Amino acid sequence: MPQELLLQVSPEIAANELLLKDYIGKQIKVSPKEIQHVSILKRSIDARQKTIKINLKVSVYSNNEPFQETKFQLPEYKNVATAQEVIVVGAGPAGLFAALQLIELGLKPVLIERGKDVRGRRRDLKAINVDHVVNEDSNYCFGEGGAGTYSDGKLYTRSKKRGDVTRILELFVAYGATPDILVDAHPHIGTNKLPQIIQDIREKIIECGGQVLFETRVTDILVKNNEVQGVVTQKGESILANKMILATGHSARDIFELLDRKKIFIEAKSFALGVRAEHPQSLIDSIQYSCDYRGELLPPAPYSIVKQVGGRGMYSFCMCPGGVIAPCATSPGEVVTNGWSPSKRDQATANSGIVIELKLEDFKPYAKFGALAGMEFQKSIEQKAWHLAGETQKVPAQRMLDFTKNKVSATIPKTSYVPGTTSVEMGQVFPGFLTQILREGFSEFGKSMKGYLTNEAILHAPESRTSSPVRIPRDPFTYEHLQIKGLYPCGEGAGYAGGIISAAIDGEKCALMIGESLNKKTSNTK
Repeated sequence: MPQELLLQVSPEIAANELLLKDYIGKQIKVSPKEIQHVSILKRSIDARQKTIKINLKVSVYSNNEPFQETKFQLPEYKNVATAQEVIVVGAGPAGLFAALQLIELGLKPVLIERGKDVRGRRRDLKAINVDHVVNEDSNYCFGEGGAGTYSDGKLYTRSKKRGDVTRILELFVAYGATPDILVDAHPHIGTNKLPQIIQDIREKIIECGGQVLFETRVTDILVKNNEVQGVVTQKGESILANKMILATGHSARDIFELLDRKKIFIEAKSFALGVRAEHPQSLIDSIQYSCDYRGELLPPAPYSIVKQVGGRGMYSFCMCPGGVIAPCATSPGEVVTNGWSPSKRDQATANSGIVIELKLEDFKPYAKFGALAGMEFQKSIEQKAWHLAGETQKVPAQRMLDFTKNKVSATIPKTSYVPGTTSVEMGQVFPGFLTQILREGFSEFGKSMKGYLTNEAILHAPESRTSSPVRIPRDPFTYEHLQIKGLYPCGEGAGYAGGIISAAIDGEKCALMIGESLNKKTSNTK
């Protein structure tokens, strides 16, 4: 049997197979020549001390113990061309993994996506970056793969109690992701590599008899006697099925409005909101690694920070080392920011959402909108930012230290945000209580991370799409909507996930619940 070891080694040893074998040989008192293979099971960086170490969990094969490299195979998907149909609205991670799970169960997914396929989306992303034109159906949030496709591809999740994280990661590897995501403490695919993986998943769905409809926006949900009957699209076409997974993402405001208009039960949900802060990556490296030069053996440094300020949590969100800031508006007349990194994380800047937790009471000025109060609060800030930035996709910006001093920045250097910036006193974007918390919070951040609070850092506003402002309530045991039979609210848009992995897990679970429901129905009719 291979021997498992927990090691703490230098970056040089971790990066060199021969040095690692030599180190392990000394630990287990065997010659390095006797070590046939070393499998790295887990890897993380410990930068808490001045001397940086790499934590490794390894499996050591020695004395001619056989080693066989693991090959990750796709499940044996069934041909479901003539099987019972299940509508899946939304081709983000929740919808895609729901569709794959339905195929495993012998059911035919009809996957409906308002946006374009991954390649078609690129033209619309260029339009928003260069021409400041927002396509309401195809943008950084809408289209094949959802927001995650062009939002970094971070696969770390704390939601491990929700389901089998390893299964999702292994499926990603089987579809072409690097096996490193199974090892690294904070796995990441990269915006440049995700599109091909997403495309391969779609092609598998079609190959197995599933149906994928792009540029098809749902405009109505057909309900009779509190049971789902199907959907109507913007083309006036009806697609019928009595089981439907609603996985539209956290930005599908028209779907929230549709549900509210049809008196299908939804409720306001708290979320977090703030700014996206950009630093030179070299500065974050020097803070986190306590060095003047990072070198090639360490990855660009991330950071994670949380503070309690004014009775609220203020924290970093979706931190992107070696990444860029992107314009993520989904409608004309609003400005929204987000961040992403390529697989190598080799850009010169680091960015992170710095957000504050909101409370339902914050939405009281919008109480007349009922369950959509949080959404309207969110929308008002995005629209205000658009006006302040000259009614373009330029973003209101301010140097961080200037912001804490309530001082308009005389100049804003070029940042990674392609549409450009407009120097604004950030207090004009946010309600007074949020502005005050942000100012105090950045001062506190600066005490914890020496060098973080600096005018080299540029704040971009707002970071507002951290999670859905609406929850679509469902039964915790069946995942079915509390009011409408056959409707399965799913993923981030329904308020039950936060990121690619948890959304994918939720999609699979909804599919499994549908399979279980149909099996019970079949058993009861026998």
